[in-house]
Amino acid sequence: MAEGLFKDMLKSLGKDNEISVSSAGIYAMNNQSASENAIIAMKNKLVDISNHRSKQITMEMIEESDIILTMTNGHKQAILQASPGINSKVFTLKEFVGLDGDIADPFGGSIEIYEESLKDIKIALQRLTQKLIEEER
Repeated sequence: MAEGLFKDMLKSLGKDNEISVSSAGIYAMNNQSASENAIIAMKNKLVDISNHRSKQITMEMIEESDIILTMTNGHKQAILQASPGINSKVFTLKEFVGLDGDIADPFGGSIEIYEESLKDIKIALQRLTQKLIEEER
């Protein structure tokens, strides 16, 4: 959901060709579609993620990324453990934008749980977008 929403935000700002966004999971199975509730929650925000396919994070992705933003501190720690020495480019999304806590994984939850998670993601991504705009100045 975060990838789809952030890409949509970047497109509305005309920045979608300047910033590459990709999501990958630590425990994800490759080539799985987004959950039905994720698709519905995003459709309610007028963002279509029905073509999204999951992928598991790889060492190549980690090495090629300028910045890695995770949803939880646990995910951040798993990446840091797998690839020591990259502390300067791995953050939780909330940490990167000056917020506390994790973004809960709604996987398997009701549509309401997905929508709550999406609200949390949207707040953090709005701050991230603002941060990018300010850094451009």
